Amino acid sequence: MSVTAERIKEQRKLKKLTQTELAELVNSSRSSIAQIETDKYNVSFAMLSLIADALDTTVEYLQGKTDNPLKTPAVDDNGDEPPLTEGQKQVAYFIDPSATPEEIEQIKKLVEIAKLSKHRL
Repeated sequence: MSVTAERIKEQRKLKKLTQTELAELVNSSRSSIAQIETDKYNVSFAMLSLIADALDTTVEYLQGKTDNPLKTPAVDDNGDEPPLTEGQKQVAYFIDPSATPEEIEQIKKLVEIAKLSKHRL
């Protein structure tokens, strides 16, 4: 079974939706959803987009391009943005390796802002 089929089924079950309920949300039929979940039908991008919206996830997650099922970046209990990835930290360091710890924090925040802007496009 493809990653897409597995993730659609997994997310549908996490949302406690039946195939019929998901089909109603995307204006389709239960049999179409069943065929998508069993790889008997290759889902179009338009339908995949509708399914992602209905399951409150992203097309990229359903396609296996990311392992983050969330539509928006996670926010911790303090309301802070998620920590930077190691790659983002390296970018901040390479921008100015002689930066003070305070300057590095500012650079990290700029990288995070750029990352968030990218998600909103």
